[in-house]
Amino acid sequence: MKTFLIALVLMVSMGCSSANEHTANPVDYSGVISGSQLIADYPQFQSMYNSYEPSEAEITAIKSIEGKSLMVLFGTWCHDSEREVPRLLKLLDLAQVKLVNLSLVGVDRNKQEPGNRHSQFALKYTPTIILLDGDKELGRVIEKPQVSLGEDLETFVSN
Repeated sequence: MKTFLIALVLMVSMGCSSANEHTANPVDYSGVISGSQLIADYPQFQSMYNSYEPSEAEITAIKSIEGKSLMVLFGTWCHDSEREVPRLLKLLDLAQVKLVNLSLVGVDRNKQEPGNRHSQFALKYTPTIILLDGDKELGRVIEKPQVSLGEDLETFVSN
């Protein structure tokens, strides 16, 4: 039993940085997907979207990215993605942020996808949320924010 608990703790602590930590799942998504489709097709994403209640400070902060673009590379198999991507979508919805472009790109367990954006953006960990102003990368949130999604993204705009 002790060995099992140690193995379980090690697996959980690895997060989504390891591409081979899970067995294959036929419903893993790879490619571009809309936010509404992601929420509709993946109950764990829908559950987080519905339960997340951001602070007013975070809603105000996310408004600073108005007029920018977001590239979101994530895995439907990744617990960090299941937490952060729905939070981002809800924040954008509540703040009514108008982005130039929001690209949600699912990657497989090898962190690859058909459009090769995983290579273009040097993906290592999921989710990776990249804030862009035109072709210029302003910053990225990798796996989880340091403060909150809204506030972390706001710092990229003000730098």
